[in-house]
Amino acid sequence: MAKLVSFLGPVLLCIVALFSCTTNARQATFLQDFRVTWSDSHIRQLDGGKAIQLVLDQNSGCGFASKYKYLFGRVSMKIKLVPGDSAGTVTAFYMISENFNLRDELDFEFLGNRSGQPYTVQTNVYAHGKGDREQRINLWFDPSADFHTYTIFWNHHHVVFSIDEIPVRVYKNNEARGIPFPKFEPMGVYSTLWEADDWATRGGLEKINWSKAPFYAYYKDFDIEGCQMPGPASCASSPRNWWEGAAYAQLTTDQARKYHWVRATHMIYDYCTDRSRTPTTPPECLAGI
Repeated sequence: MAKLVSFLGPVLLCIVALFSCTTNARQATFLQDFRVTWSDSHIRQLDGGKAIQLVLDQNSGCGFASKYKYLFGRVSMKIKLVPGDSAGTVTAFYMISENFNLRDELDFEFLGNRSGQPYTVQTNVYAHGKGDREQRINLWFDPSADFHTYTIFWNHHHVVFSIDEIPVRVYKNNEARGIPFPKFEPMGVYSTLWEADDWATRGGLEKINWSKAPFYAYYKDFDIEGCQMPGPASCASSPRNWWEGAAYAQLTTDQARKYHWVRATHMIYDYCTDRSRTPTTPPECLAGI
């Protein structure tokens, strides 16, 4: 089944074409698979519910969420981000569990920019309630000029964040070293577009320019393959799930090469090396991410 959510502050608009699958694949529509969580007046169904349009303006943002949760698998969508002067806006695509104190969470956050500046993507991982694992990269393309595919892949071995099939973040399962890994809590799928000019662009120095409103972002081809919850308890632990196959236990040679290229040439922030926040290197950084 397919799911997705958005959260918004001032003016944003997106289109989301949604497709769903778990073990059973079928084309999704918004009413079948999603629920509005915030400001339904700013959400419009398109193409018979196969696409969604969201608006962010000075009156409100908006949001929607999947009706179901998932435990392991792959979630992806194509997004065309806010063009031009998007400073102060945030477009987010993430997964999160219900138990907030012990929550698991996997985040993509796309931080708006002033015209001509690169878009920054922030990823974060929460495991058993512990987060603050931010990493940021500047994108090597203009994400507002066309659609690009953003994917969260999650199995018992690792979590991999990818852009156009290029890994940009890997969080390995290092439970054997006492490091938490998200594997117990089913997570819903969300997408949010909102105003966050107190921190989003240059640490809050660049404020949103409401004269440029409304802002528009577009989504399509949303896809999930995973164990839907509630559902058979045996699904999440089944080695027959394709995402648990030996070929997906680690990055391929080509994926690893691209991953190291991204980190070497486009990473601008890594919590692992931020001594103002982490005087001692976090254990998962020493164990390998």
